[in-house]
Amino acid sequence: MKSEDNETALVFLGTGAAWGLPELNCPCAICKEMRSKGERRKRTALFIKGKCNLLIDCGPDILWQLEENGIDRIDAILITHEHGDHYIGLDELFVFKRIRPRGAFRPIPTYMTEQSWKVIKQRFGYLEDMGVIKVHPVWPGKWFTCGPYNILPFDTDHGGFALGSVGYLIRYSSREKEIGLLYTSDFMDIPDLYSDLQRADHLIIQTFWLNEPVENRPHHMSFQRAIGFIEKFSPKKDTFLVHMGDADKVPGDPANDMLKKYDPKNPLCPPASAEPYPIPLSHVQWQETVSTIMEDMGLSFATKVAYDGLTVPL
Repeated sequence: MKSEDNETALVFLGTGAAWGLPELNCPCAICKEMRSKGERRKRTALFIKGKCNLLIDCGPDILWQLEENGIDRIDAILITHEHGDHYIGLDELFVFKRIRPRGAFRPIPTYMTEQSWKVIKQRFGYLEDMGVIKVHPVWPGKWFTCGPYNILPFDTDHGGFALGSVGYLIRYSSREKEIGLLYTSDFMDIPDLYSDLQRADHLIIQTFWLNEPVENRPHHMSFQRAIGFIEKFSPKKDTFLVHMGDADKVPGDPANDMLKKYDPKNPLCPPASAEPYPIPLSHVQWQETVSTIMEDMGLSFATKVAYDGLTVPL
């Protein structure tokens, strides 16, 4: 993915939750199945490549994500919120300055809310002092311009420990038409559903569980509830699911007593059946289950389970 390739594309650098999948030493049915199939989901991060290379979130896997995808240039960064799996890899970007001649490097413009920077600055303020990044504050509901992109941050409810949490609507012109990409990041709800957020071409939405849990302590989104948001957003082309977790309880799994496992509140069931849809254990099962549910509900939105390395031309 060299810099001279200016065809715009969306790259899913990672599609997993805060601890990645499969989790270290975890014997649960989901992690065991993923290991048996050689599947892995690194922490969720996105990359828009083109004339202006835009990184969205920068978690602990960023070094390997950049190497695996051949990314040699970052022109700007969007940070969605102040949780470690979305910013803790910022220090790795120092290498972009280290390998340049003295005086040749320019700080990478980095955009986030003031609330997020207040937290992140305590750990990484030196990156701005040393000219690795240049932080620009953004405000929910206020458009800003970054290179060819017009960007609208919007409030997302991700709990009291992520008060700076936002999603981003990104618009740009390509081949004489406007393209819209909407990313929710982590969220449990969206306080203000602006009309601008509807009918984007592409929607990327968090799906931590299949079923909504009895108690949603981490303030994440389940696919069960995400369906309603997909309907509200009504993307023109497709929806991609990211930030997949392993917190659904799998019937009969001895590991269901783990702290990370959640009881479902009212699990999704097929029409005219009281037997819930099976909990997906692998990528193929996730896609089969999601496609079946959307079809059973009579919803025509093209919904795809993203995977690490997936590249989508825009």
